[in-house]
Amino acid sequence: MTADHTTQEDMINTHHEPAGSSIIRIEHVVKTFKSKVKTVTAVDDVSFTVGRGEIFGLLGPNGAGKSTLIRILTTLLTPTSGTAYLDTHEITRDPEKVRGIIGVCPQNSTLDVELTAYDNLDFYGKLVNVPDEILDKRIWELLEMTELADLANVRVGTFSGGMRRKLEIVRAFIHHPLILFLDEPTIGLDPEARREVWQQIAVLNKEKTTIILTTHYMDEAEKLCDRIAFIDKGRLIALDTLENLKQLLPAGDLIEIGLDTMDDRVLPGIRSNQLVNSAEFKNNALTISAKNGSKALPAIINVFDSYSIPMNSISIHSPSLEDVFIYLTGSKLDAGNNEGAKPGARGRPS
Repeated sequence: MTADHTTQEDMINTHHEPAGSSIIRIEHVVKTFKSKVKTVTAVDDVSFTVGRGEIFGLLGPNGAGKSTLIRILTTLLTPTSGTAYLDTHEITRDPEKVRGIIGVCPQNSTLDVELTAYDNLDFYGKLVNVPDEILDKRIWELLEMTELADLANVRVGTFSGGMRRKLEIVRAFIHHPLILFLDEPTIGLDPEARREVWQQIAVLNKEKTTIILTTHYMDEAEKLCDRIAFIDKGRLIALDTLENLKQLLPAGDLIEIGLDTMDDRVLPGIRSNQLVNSAEFKNNALTISAKNGSKALPAIINVFDSYSIPMNSISIHSPSLEDVFIYLTGSKLDAGNNEGAKPGARGRPS
């Protein structure tokens, strides 16, 4: 499958959630910023839906328009044109109702490091109007969830980065929001702290919370997200499950089979498989490019078995999400610009 205009457009438009199951609907949202010098389009005709209970990844380089789109969805910015609905509430007509059903964990920490963990949650709970009669119980539920209950009365300034981040995430969840926005939730954390935050996100999602996740870490998106949207230069260029996004790469999966000997009958048998793009034998290794390595492998093994040829090793290398992004845009996610992007690599959502 190639990343031409038609393929991209089809991909974006045929993998929306079914009508009635979506909790976020974004309809042709445009946001421009004007100055005396020029007009900048930060979000360019973006449309998609997010299903209830999804962990939805929003990925793109710096300046791609992710933060602007999130600020629109959280009512901090008004779109230049187009609109969006969160649950049943339209963002410009019902901003207060929208704010009542969302939680936001910003990229930069906003915890008060002079307060204790309990007091941080208590203060925020009052801000979002959690009733006094249930606030204390809710705070202890969240502290238990983050395994910080023993540190409830300890000043947050003494916490590690991972502990602070977990506290900040559940703080945004204190009023049981339907939708939780997490902006770069693990940036700057060490690997162990990142895994702890991942576990925290998974726990929150089990409570049927829809989570919108922006991240620069491809492994984070691969680990957590049900579907992933790529935004580049303000435009939605791809949206699908991880498995389907990887199918955009024409090379597909790579299967490597180690051999001591080769039979001339093997290659034609393998190449006849409709899932196989190519197969080459070199230096005692057979390298196979397949559209879906896992599905193609049983038939490939049968070919070797039919000719009684032993295999020393088998490995499958799937393309990464980073590979997909580079293929679509011509640059890495953290590059911050996309100069040199392939001209045919983007499609326009309707």
